[in-house]
Amino acid sequence: MKHRSAQSSRIFTAVVRQHRIIRPRYRLLTLELDAKGSAAFASVMPGQFVEIDAGPLSLPQDKDIPAELLDSAKRNIMLRRPFSFSAVRHKGNKFEIDISYHVVGPSTVRLTTLVPGDSLSLIGPLGNGFRIDQSRPITVLIAGGMGSPPIQHLAAYLKSQYPQMRVTAFIGARSINEIPFDIGTDSEGGIIFPAFSSVGVPHAMTTDDGSLGVKGFVTQLVEKLLVPGPFQTDKAILYACGPEPMLATVSRLAAKIEVPCQLSMERMMACGIGLCQSCAIKTRDPQAEDGWSYRLCCKDGPVLDGKDVIFD
Repeated sequence: MKHRSAQSSRIFTAVVRQHRIIRPRYRLLTLELDAKGSAAFASVMPGQFVEIDAGPLSLPQDKDIPAELLDSAKRNIMLRRPFSFSAVRHKGNKFEIDISYHVVGPSTVRLTTLVPGDSLSLIGPLGNGFRIDQSRPITVLIAGGMGSPPIQHLAAYLKSQYPQMRVTAFIGARSINEIPFDIGTDSEGGIIFPAFSSVGVPHAMTTDDGSLGVKGFVTQLVEKLLVPGPFQTDKAILYACGPEPMLATVSRLAAKIEVPCQLSMERMMACGIGLCQSCAIKTRDPQAEDGWSYRLCCKDGPVLDGKDVIFD
């Protein structure tokens, strides 16, 4: 009963204020929270998430559904879906949040039908966000694909709340068509991401196919720049979110250069509060008989210490 009460106290309504296409399959949803939601988000941290009820939403017409999703999109949606947010800001006496999403299944297909004025039921903020260590002012942010939203939120948060920190971001994607941000140019005609440049965070880009920025994996660029030095490892920290193979590489790199790292993990989190046990992550546990145990991504995470996560 305690879990149910905690969940109910975080249920609120949000109204769509803006909804636009970033890339063919990537969209940005701006939601205005009601008074209850705004109060809940007053102390939100980057890396937390919300659960959205997409079940009541209508399906778009077949012609507006990607061909490969036509069958799966028509499945009934019984559970909420987790989404991180890329920005949180005051709007008068309320809060607005930005949710970037990739159209990949039944819930996200339904989200595409939302227009300004529509309402959504949300639960949040949930989970544990990134922990800020002021003793390590050299902050390296690493984002891969749809792991970018919490890193974007973290970049803005650090610049506004900890201006003394030196923040640099590295963003990677498979191709230019899979970058979940607006793309702009600087005064010299160079490619930038306004999501980071607007808050004063220098950033570098990679794509697997070389269609934008440096060709290769984002972790390759990070290692190339950090490992040779000079790099003040005693003052640095890495924060990352992205595909699990990328996070495993970041964890190994952090251990190699002896720098702590925090990883925002991803799992299917059906309930968001630890009841369904569906989002288990294998972690090191010196107190356990076998030296490891499971933690729940939704409740113990989604942000975990990189040295604790066991990547099989």
